[in-house]
Amino acid sequence: MEKAQRIMALDVGEKRIGIALSDPLGITAQGLEVYQRTTVSEDLTYLTSLFQKHQCSGLLIGLPRHMNGEIGPEAEKIMAFGRRLGHACRVEPVFWDERLTTVQAERALLEGNMRRRRRRQVIDQLAAVLLLENYLRFDALRPNEE
Repeated sequence: MEKAQRIMALDVGEKRIGIALSDPLGITAQGLEVYQRTTVSEDLTYLTSLFQKHQCSGLLIGLPRHMNGEIGPEAEKIMAFGRRLGHACRVEPVFWDERLTTVQAERALLEGNMRRRRRRQVIDQLAAVLLLENYLRFDALRPNEE
């Protein structure tokens, strides 16, 4: 039997980081919280403690690519941050294309008639959930490498 693998997914922004977790079997995604960023050092410390507290074994980080697939300056900053966080958590981070996850999250919240102020509070968390769901769906379709 395969070892359970809880994954922590992050939608990293300049001001906030949306955080989602998979269940211990790595099948479903749930929103955890939206973290208000302070300093890079404090951000890394907080996220590392969450990673350990929830006994995660995988780190998934949304990568904001341009619509043509290229990586811009914002994605480079997120990759540098993700590598530092991965080092602190002792895992190799997986960077996953996050194009349109925030748009999907906004659309879902609008369809639910959520007020604008509340949408701003949860949109990053929902984007992290969508990112993780996309990754888990893709991972489930991959053939086992045994």
